[in-house]
Amino acid sequence: MQNSSLNVLVFGAGAIGTYIGGSLALAGHNLTFVEQPAVAQSLRQRGLKLDLSVDKRRVERSVFEIRDVVIVDSLESALAGSRFDVAIFALKSFDTILALESLKPFRDALPPVLCLQNGVDNEPAIAEVLGADKVIYGTVTSAVGRGGPGEITLEKLRGMGVAESSELSYRVAAALEGAFLNCQLFANAAEMKWSKLLTNLLANPTSAILDMTAAEIYAHPGLYQLEIEQLRECLAVMKAQGLGAVDLPGTPVRLLALATRLPTWLSKPFLSRAAGAGRGAKMPSFHIDLYAGRTRSEVTYLHGAVVRAGEKLGVPTPVNRLLTETLLALAEKRLPLDTYARQPEKLLAELKTFKP
Repeated sequence: MQNSSLNVLVFGAGAIGTYIGGSLALAGHNLTFVEQPAVAQSLRQRGLKLDLSVDKRRVERSVFEIRDVVIVDSLESALAGSRFDVAIFALKSFDTILALESLKPFRDALPPVLCLQNGVDNEPAIAEVLGADKVIYGTVTSAVGRGGPGEITLEKLRGMGVAESSELSYRVAAALEGAFLNCQLFANAAEMKWSKLLTNLLANPTSAILDMTAAEIYAHPGLYQLEIEQLRECLAVMKAQGLGAVDLPGTPVRLLALATRLPTWLSKPFLSRAAGAGRGAKMPSFHIDLYAGRTRSEVTYLHGAVVRAGEKLGVPTPVNRLLTETLLALAEKRLPLDTYARQPEKLLAELKTFKP
């Protein structure tokens, strides 16, 4: 039974959903994707395309076209006559609440959900709607790029994590590991999720706000200190919850935490590499979203989560508050896009108004 194929439901064919679902399909599992009607029709015609060239373990082929999956345009269609072992939830965090509203009528028919979203608020939201027994905490550290619907490129192979929560979580983790996804089990779900959040903070909102690369940010003494302070705030919030940093697949998070306590000459080379690792010439995600004109930002669910937890625990988080509020103002067009562009001193001066 433990080695049998899984029947997997994937919500959306975004970058992570396509990568994880497509990899599971290649390993012989049964995949059903739920997408918007227009996207579903396109995917049924074109199939999924996975460029896994960076994974040197795949010696026979590195680019795969997958058509042996089911693609439907409604959850009702997916659940009609089908029983799923697990669902994969990898939407952007700002889509979670709306998506959960659409899931409520199908609560009893849905399988447990493996949540692979960034941030620390999504699993509790899913548990509130579907029940705590229907949530498996997860995370992805591999870097994946998306060319179009159903087309992904694996940019940096690291792996993924699954929290030990039930017999199903072990079975799912085994399936993910067998699909070349480098899956690791974690005993403490909160430490896994907060450790991933810590890595998401690096040079992300600063890059978007200032229209600067990660390398430029880390080369600027004042901005480098700003980056250190936002990490320290997150670590203080974690400590107040009794959580420590844990290493994630391919990601030395404990070394990242240690770097915040080291002299600049020791920490700067490591943090600079960590901020740019896996990105190549690509800008951080917040920058890509902002300059694509998107009016929503996941900063609310990353840096904003640090701020909200800090408020509850009595931990000051002025840097994360500054970055959250400033990026949101830019995304929502309450501030012109060029307000802080290439003006680091202006942003650093603004921090003074956020500190007590």
